[in-house]
Amino acid sequence: MPDEQTPVTAATMRRRDSDLIVITGAGGFIGGALTRYFREQGFERIRAVDRKPLPLWYQRVPGVESLCLDLTDPEACRRACEGAVEVYNLAADMGGMGFIERFRIACMRSVLISVHMLEAADRAGAERYFFSSSACAYNTQLQQDPNVRALKESDAYPAMAERGYGWEKLYSEMLCQEYTAERGLKTFIARFHNVYGPWGTWDGGREKAPAAICRKVIEARETGQRRITIWGDGQQTRSFMYIDDCVYGIDRIMHCDRLLATPTNLGSSELVTINELVSIVEAIAGVKLEREYDPTAPRGVAGRNSDNTFIRSVLGWEPSTPLREGLVPTFRWIEQQWRDRRAGRPTVRDLP
Repeated sequence: MPDEQTPVTAATMRRRDSDLIVITGAGGFIGGALTRYFREQGFERIRAVDRKPLPLWYQRVPGVESLCLDLTDPEACRRACEGAVEVYNLAADMGGMGFIERFRIACMRSVLISVHMLEAADRAGAERYFFSSSACAYNTQLQQDPNVRALKESDAYPAMAERGYGWEKLYSEMLCQEYTAERGLKTFIARFHNVYGPWGTWDGGREKAPAAICRKVIEARETGQRRITIWGDGQQTRSFMYIDDCVYGIDRIMHCDRLLATPTNLGSSELVTINELVSIVEAIAGVKLEREYDPTAPRGVAGRNSDNTFIRSVLGWEPSTPLREGLVPTFRWIEQQWRDRRAGRPTVRDLP
Protein backbone atom coordinates (compact mmCIF):
# COMPACT_ATOMS: atom_id res chain seq x y z
CA MET A 1 0.00 0.00 0.00
CA PRO A 2 1.19 3.59 -0.51
CA ASP A 3 3.12 4.97 2.43
CA GLU A 4 0.98 7.70 3.98
CA GLN A 5 4.14 9.34 5.31
CA THR A 6 5.61 9.85 1.84
CA PRO A 7 5.90 13.63 1.34
CA VAL A 8 3.82 15.16 -1.42
CA THR A 9 5.30 17.54 -3.94
CA ALA A 10 5.05 21.31 -3.79
CA ALA A 11 2.72 21.25 -6.80
CA THR A 12 0.33 19.00 -4.91
CA MET A 13 0.31 21.39 -1.98
CA ARG A 14 -0.56 24.32 -4.27
CA ARG A 15 -3.55 22.54 -5.79
CA ARG A 16 -6.85 23.93 -4.53
CA ASP A 17 -9.74 21.77 -3.39
CA SER A 18 -12.02 23.92 -5.57
CA ASP A 19 -10.06 23.23 -8.78
CA LEU A 20 -12.08 21.27 -11.33
CA ILE A 21 -10.58 17.82 -11.88
CA VAL A 22 -11.75 15.92 -14.98
CA ILE A 23 -11.34 12.13 -15.08
CA THR A 24 -12.19 10.26 -18.27
CA GLY A 25 -12.77 6.53 -18.28
CA ALA A 26 -14.28 7.10 -14.84
CA GLY A 27 -16.90 4.41 -15.34
CA GLY A 28 -14.15 1.81 -15.55
CA PHE A 29 -11.80 0.20 -13.06
CA ILE A 30 -8.86 2.61 -12.69
CA GLY A 31 -10.83 5.74 -13.52
CA GLY A 32 -13.44 4.87 -10.92
CA ALA A 33 -10.78 4.24 -8.29
CA LEU A 34 -9.04 7.52 -9.13
CA THR A 35 -12.34 9.41 -8.82
CA ARG A 36 -12.93 7.93 -5.37
CA TYR A 37 -9.31 8.66 -4.37
CA PHE A 38 -9.62 12.39 -5.13
CA ARG A 39 -13.06 12.64 -3.58
CA GLU A 40 -11.79 11.07 -0.36
CA GLN A 41 -8.95 13.62 -0.35
CA GLY A 42 -11.60 16.33 -0.11
CA PHE A 43 -11.68 17.69 -3.64
CA GLU A 44 -15.02 19.38 -4.16
CA ARG A 45 -15.21 19.64 -7.95
CA ILE A 46 -14.72 16.44 -9.90
CA ARG A 47 -16.19 15.71 -13.32
CA ALA A 48 -16.26 12.00 -14.15
CA VAL A 49 -16.76 11.01 -17.79
CA ASP A 50 -17.35 7.66 -19.49
CA ARG A 51 -19.20 6.45 -22.57
CA LYS A 52 -20.97 3.67 -20.65
CA PRO A 53 -24.51 4.44 -19.46
CA LEU A 54 -24.40 5.51 -15.82
CA PRO A 55 -26.05 2.31 -14.48
CA LEU A 56 -23.12 0.31 -15.91
CA TRP A 57 -20.35 2.34 -14.27
CA TYR A 58 -18.16 0.23 -11.98
CA GLN A 59 -18.26 2.89 -9.25
CA ARG A 60 -20.50 5.93 -8.82
CA VAL A 61 -18.90 8.32 -6.36
CA PRO A 62 -21.30 10.58 -4.41
CA GLY A 63 -20.80 14.32 -4.89
CA VAL A 64 -19.20 13.92 -8.34
CA GLU A 65 -20.56 15.30 -11.61
CA SER A 66 -20.97 12.21 -13.83
CA LEU A 67 -21.38 12.54 -17.60
CA CYS A 68 -22.02 9.91 -20.27
CA LEU A 69 -20.01 11.07 -23.30
CA ASP A 70 -18.32 9.36 -26.26
CA LEU A 71 -14.88 10.94 -26.31
CA THR A 72 -14.09 9.90 -29.86
CA ASP A 73 -16.30 12.91 -30.68
CA PRO A 74 -14.41 16.25 -30.44
CA GLU A 75 -17.52 18.09 -29.24
CA ALA A 76 -17.87 15.63 -26.35
CA CYS A 77 -14.23 16.28 -25.42
CA ARG A 78 -14.85 20.03 -25.38
CA ARG A 79 -17.80 19.49 -23.05
CA ALA A 80 -15.71 17.23 -20.81
CA CYS A 81 -12.87 19.74 -20.49
CA GLU A 82 -14.88 22.92 -19.89
CA GLY A 83 -13.33 24.79 -16.96
CA ALA A 84 -10.85 22.00 -16.17
CA VAL A 85 -7.69 22.74 -14.20
CA GLU A 86 -6.46 19.14 -14.34
CA VAL A 87 -7.41 16.43 -16.85
CA TYR A 88 -6.77 12.73 -16.29
CA ASN A 89 -7.34 10.82 -19.51
CA LEU A 90 -7.88 7.13 -18.76
CA ALA A 91 -10.50 6.55 -21.45
CA ALA A 92 -9.72 3.74 -23.90
CA ASP A 93 -11.32 0.73 -25.52
CA MET A 94 -9.23 -2.03 -24.00
CA GLY A 95 -9.10 -5.13 -21.84
CA GLY A 96 -6.92 -8.10 -21.09
CA MET A 97 -4.76 -9.96 -23.60
CA GLY A 98 -7.73 -11.81 -25.06
CA PHE A 99 -9.40 -8.53 -25.99
CA ILE A 100 -6.21 -6.77 -27.11
CA GLU A 101 -5.24 -9.54 -29.53
CA ARG A 102 -8.71 -10.01 -31.00
CA PHE A 103 -9.88 -6.40 -31.33
CA ARG A 104 -6.90 -4.41 -32.57
CA ILE A 105 -8.94 -1.92 -34.57
CA ALA A 106 -11.04 -1.02 -31.55
CA CYS A 107 -7.86 -0.53 -29.51
CA MET A 108 -6.23 1.65 -32.16
CA ARG A 109 -9.34 3.83 -32.52
CA SER A 110 -8.69 5.06 -28.98
CA VAL A 111 -6.17 7.40 -30.59
CA LEU A 112 -9.18 9.54 -31.50
CA ILE A 113 -9.75 10.10 -27.79
CA SER A 114 -6.13 11.17 -27.31
CA VAL A 115 -6.22 13.59 -30.25
CA HIS A 116 -9.48 15.26 -29.28
CA MET A 117 -8.87 15.29 -25.52
CA LEU A 118 -5.46 16.93 -25.81
CA GLU A 119 -6.85 19.62 -28.09
CA ALA A 120 -9.87 20.19 -25.86
CA ALA A 121 -7.76 20.36 -22.67
CA ASP A 122 -5.37 22.82 -24.28
CA ARG A 123 -8.18 25.06 -25.55
CA ALA A 124 -9.88 24.92 -22.15
CA GLY A 125 -6.72 26.27 -20.52
CA ALA A 126 -6.07 23.19 -18.37
CA GLU A 127 -2.90 23.45 -16.31
CA ARG A 128 -2.02 19.74 -16.27
CA TYR A 129 -2.91 16.72 -18.39
CA PHE A 130 -2.31 13.07 -17.51
CA PHE A 131 -2.24 10.23 -20.04
CA SER A 132 -2.50 6.57 -19.07
CA SER A 133 -0.12 4.67 -21.31
CA SER A 134 0.83 1.01 -21.06
CA ALA A 135 3.75 -1.37 -20.90
CA CYS A 136 2.36 -2.71 -24.20
CA ALA A 137 4.23 0.23 -25.76
CA TYR A 138 7.55 -1.54 -25.16
CA ASN A 139 9.56 -3.27 -27.85
CA THR A 140 8.16 -6.82 -28.06
CA GLN A 141 11.53 -8.17 -29.21
CA LEU A 142 12.82 -7.55 -25.68
CA GLN A 143 10.05 -9.72 -24.20
CA GLN A 144 10.59 -13.10 -25.84
CA ASP A 145 11.95 -14.92 -22.77
CA PRO A 146 10.11 -15.57 -19.47
CA ASN A 147 13.39 -14.65 -17.72
CA VAL A 148 13.11 -11.17 -19.19
CA ARG A 149 15.16 -8.31 -17.79
CA ALA A 150 13.03 -5.51 -16.36
CA LEU A 151 12.06 -2.91 -18.94
CA LYS A 152 13.33 0.63 -18.47
CA GLU A 153 11.66 3.63 -20.06
CA SER A 154 14.14 3.90 -22.93
CA ASP A 155 13.30 0.34 -24.06
CA ALA A 156 10.29 1.61 -26.00
CA TYR A 157 12.69 2.59 -28.80
CA PRO A 158 13.56 1.43 -31.38
CA ALA A 159 9.80 0.98 -31.58
CA MET A 160 8.22 -2.45 -31.97
CA ALA A 161 5.13 -2.14 -29.78
CA GLU A 162 2.34 -4.70 -29.49
CA ARG A 163 0.15 -4.48 -32.57
CA GLY A 164 -2.92 -2.35 -32.12
CA TYR A 165 -3.07 -1.34 -28.46
CA GLY A 166 0.68 -0.83 -27.97
CA TRP A 167 1.15 1.33 -31.06
CA GLU A 168 -1.83 3.49 -30.10
CA LYS A 169 -0.27 4.13 -26.70
CA LEU A 170 3.14 4.92 -28.15
CA TYR A 171 1.68 7.41 -30.63
CA SER A 172 -0.47 9.05 -27.94
CA GLU A 173 2.61 9.48 -25.76
CA MET A 174 4.23 11.37 -28.61
CA LEU A 175 1.14 13.56 -28.99
CA CYS A 176 1.43 14.52 -25.31
CA GLN A 177 5.09 15.40 -25.75
CA GLU A 178 4.37 17.58 -28.78
CA TYR A 179 1.56 19.45 -27.00
CA THR A 180 4.05 20.22 -24.25
CA ALA A 181 6.79 21.27 -26.66
CA GLU A 182 4.65 23.36 -29.02
CA ARG A 183 1.69 24.52 -26.93
CA GLY A 184 3.14 24.53 -23.42
CA LEU A 185 0.48 22.18 -22.02
CA LYS A 186 1.96 20.36 -19.04
CA THR A 187 1.51 16.68 -19.85
CA PHE A 188 2.44 13.66 -17.73
CA ILE A 189 2.60 10.04 -18.86
CA ALA A 190 2.55 6.78 -16.91
CA ARG A 191 3.09 3.37 -18.47
CA PHE A 192 0.86 1.04 -16.46
CA HIS A 193 1.98 -2.52 -15.81
CA ASN A 194 -1.01 -4.88 -15.25
CA VAL A 195 -3.25 -3.19 -12.68
CA TYR A 196 -5.54 -5.37 -10.54
CA GLY A 197 -7.80 -5.05 -7.51
CA PRO A 198 -11.44 -4.90 -6.37
CA TRP A 199 -14.00 -3.15 -8.59
CA GLY A 200 -12.27 -4.31 -11.77
CA THR A 201 -13.46 -6.30 -14.77
CA TRP A 202 -13.65 -9.95 -13.74
CA ASP A 203 -15.43 -11.65 -16.64
CA GLY A 204 -16.79 -11.09 -20.14
CA GLY A 205 -13.52 -11.15 -22.09
CA ARG A 206 -11.91 -7.87 -21.02
CA GLU A 207 -10.58 -9.06 -17.67
CA LYS A 208 -6.84 -9.33 -17.01
CA ALA A 209 -4.96 -12.32 -15.64
CA PRO A 210 -5.36 -11.83 -11.86
CA ALA A 211 -9.13 -11.36 -12.12
CA ALA A 212 -9.50 -14.17 -14.65
CA ILE A 213 -7.54 -16.59 -12.47
CA CYS A 214 -9.55 -15.59 -9.37
CA ARG A 215 -12.81 -16.21 -11.23
CA LYS A 216 -11.66 -19.55 -12.62
CA VAL A 217 -10.50 -20.77 -9.21
CA ILE A 218 -13.78 -19.69 -7.62
CA GLU A 219 -15.80 -21.45 -10.32
CA ALA A 220 -13.75 -24.64 -10.01
CA ARG A 221 -14.09 -24.68 -6.23
CA GLU A 222 -17.77 -23.79 -6.06
CA THR A 223 -18.88 -26.16 -8.84
CA GLY A 224 -16.71 -29.05 -7.67
CA GLN A 225 -14.91 -29.38 -11.01
CA ARG A 226 -11.47 -28.97 -9.40
CA ARG A 227 -9.89 -28.15 -12.75
CA ILE A 228 -8.55 -24.91 -14.26
CA THR A 229 -7.54 -24.03 -17.83
CA ILE A 230 -4.53 -21.75 -18.14
CA TRP A 231 -3.76 -19.81 -21.31
CA GLY A 232 -0.35 -20.69 -22.73
CA ASP A 233 2.09 -22.92 -20.84
CA GLY A 234 1.89 -21.09 -17.53
CA GLN A 235 5.55 -20.07 -17.72
CA GLN A 236 4.82 -16.55 -19.00
CA THR A 237 6.04 -13.96 -16.51
CA ARG A 238 4.45 -10.67 -15.48
CA SER A 239 4.39 -8.10 -12.70
CA PHE A 240 1.05 -6.96 -11.28
CA MET A 241 0.33 -3.62 -9.57
CA TYR A 242 -2.38 -3.20 -6.92
CA ILE A 243 -4.94 -0.48 -7.62
CA ASP A 244 -4.11 1.60 -4.50
CA ASP A 245 -0.50 1.91 -5.67
CA CYS A 246 -1.71 2.85 -9.13
CA VAL A 247 -3.93 5.80 -8.15
CA TYR A 248 -1.38 7.12 -5.68
CA GLY A 249 1.32 6.86 -8.33
CA ILE A 250 -0.83 8.77 -10.83
CA ASP A 251 -1.17 11.62 -8.34
CA ARG A 252 2.57 11.72 -7.64
CA ILE A 253 3.56 11.62 -11.32
CA MET A 254 1.03 14.30 -12.29
CA HIS A 255 2.44 16.72 -9.75
CA CYS A 256 6.16 16.28 -10.32
CA ASP A 257 7.46 18.78 -12.85
CA ARG A 258 10.65 16.74 -13.26
CA LEU A 259 8.44 14.19 -15.06
CA LEU A 260 6.99 16.69 -17.52
CA ALA A 261 6.22 14.96 -20.85
CA THR A 262 8.34 12.00 -19.72
CA PRO A 263 6.93 8.46 -19.99
CA THR A 264 7.40 6.80 -16.59
CA ASN A 265 6.94 3.19 -15.54
CA LEU A 266 4.14 2.72 -13.04
CA GLY A 267 4.15 -0.91 -11.98
CA SER A 268 5.36 -3.45 -9.49
CA SER A 269 8.79 -5.04 -10.00
CA GLU A 270 7.66 -8.32 -8.38
CA LEU A 271 7.95 -10.82 -11.25
CA VAL A 272 5.87 -14.03 -11.15
CA THR A 273 4.93 -16.76 -13.59
CA ILE A 274 1.28 -17.35 -14.39
CA ASN A 275 1.65 -20.71 -12.67
CA GLU A 276 2.82 -18.92 -9.52
CA LEU A 277 -0.13 -16.55 -9.79
CA VAL A 278 -2.47 -19.54 -9.90
CA SER A 279 -0.79 -21.05 -6.83
CA ILE A 280 -1.24 -17.83 -4.84
CA VAL A 281 -4.93 -17.70 -5.71
CA GLU A 282 -5.37 -21.38 -4.88
CA ALA A 283 -3.87 -20.75 -1.44
CA ILE A 284 -6.28 -17.87 -0.82
CA ALA A 285 -9.20 -20.04 -1.95
CA GLY A 286 -8.06 -23.04 0.10
CA VAL A 287 -8.13 -25.37 -2.89
CA LYS A 288 -5.74 -27.30 -5.14
CA LEU A 289 -6.79 -27.74 -8.75
CA GLU A 290 -5.79 -29.90 -11.67
CA ARG A 291 -4.20 -27.71 -14.34
CA GLU A 292 -4.81 -27.87 -18.06
CA TYR A 293 -2.97 -25.66 -20.55
CA ASP A 294 -4.30 -24.13 -23.77
CA PRO A 295 -1.40 -23.28 -26.11
CA THR A 296 -3.82 -21.87 -28.71
CA ALA A 297 -5.20 -19.16 -26.41
CA PRO A 298 -3.88 -15.56 -26.43
CA ARG A 299 -0.79 -15.39 -24.24
CA GLY A 300 0.95 -12.12 -25.07
CA VAL A 301 4.70 -11.73 -24.75
CA ALA A 302 6.74 -14.37 -22.92
CA GLY A 303 7.86 -12.05 -20.15
CA ARG A 304 7.46 -8.47 -18.94
CA ASN A 305 8.58 -6.65 -15.80
CA SER A 306 8.90 -3.04 -14.69
CA ASP A 307 12.29 -1.46 -14.06
CA ASN A 308 11.52 1.08 -11.31
CA THR A 309 14.96 2.70 -11.12
CA PHE A 310 13.73 5.93 -12.70
CA ILE A 311 10.58 6.46 -10.64
CA ARG A 312 12.49 5.69 -7.41
CA SER A 313 15.20 8.19 -8.32
CA VAL A 314 12.67 10.99 -8.98
CA LEU A 315 9.88 10.33 -6.47
CA GLY A 316 11.66 8.26 -3.82
CA TRP A 317 8.73 5.85 -4.13
CA GLU A 318 7.55 2.88 -6.19
CA PRO A 319 4.52 0.54 -6.16
CA SER A 320 5.25 -1.97 -3.41
CA THR A 321 2.08 -3.85 -2.42
CA PRO A 322 3.04 -7.56 -2.45
CA LEU A 323 0.99 -9.63 -4.88
CA ARG A 324 -0.12 -12.04 -2.15
CA GLU A 325 -1.39 -9.10 -0.08
CA GLY A 326 -3.27 -7.37 -2.89
CA LEU A 327 -4.86 -10.57 -4.16
CA VAL A 328 -6.71 -11.22 -0.89
CA PRO A 329 -9.20 -8.32 -1.16
CA THR A 330 -9.32 -8.82 -4.93
CA PHE A 331 -10.27 -12.48 -4.56
CA ARG A 332 -12.86 -11.78 -1.85
CA TRP A 333 -14.50 -9.09 -3.96
CA ILE A 334 -14.68 -11.30 -7.07
CA GLU A 335 -15.94 -14.16 -4.92
CA GLN A 336 -18.85 -11.98 -3.76
CA GLN A 337 -19.50 -10.85 -7.33
CA TRP A 338 -19.64 -14.48 -8.50
CA ARG A 339 -22.06 -15.42 -5.73
CA ASP A 340 -24.23 -12.37 -6.43
CA ARG A 341 -24.51 -13.38 -10.06
CA ARG A 342 -25.46 -16.93 -9.11
CA ALA A 343 -28.17 -15.48 -6.87
CA GLY A 344 -29.47 -13.17 -9.62
CA ARG A 345 -28.21 -9.97 -8.01
CA PRO A 346 -26.56 -7.13 -10.02
CA THR A 347 -22.79 -7.28 -10.53
CA VAL A 348 -20.06 -5.12 -12.05
CA ARG A 349 -19.93 -5.92 -15.75
CA ASP A 350 -18.83 -4.57 -19.12
CA LEU A 351 -21.00 -3.40 -21.95
CA PRO A 352 -21.89 -6.22 -24.36
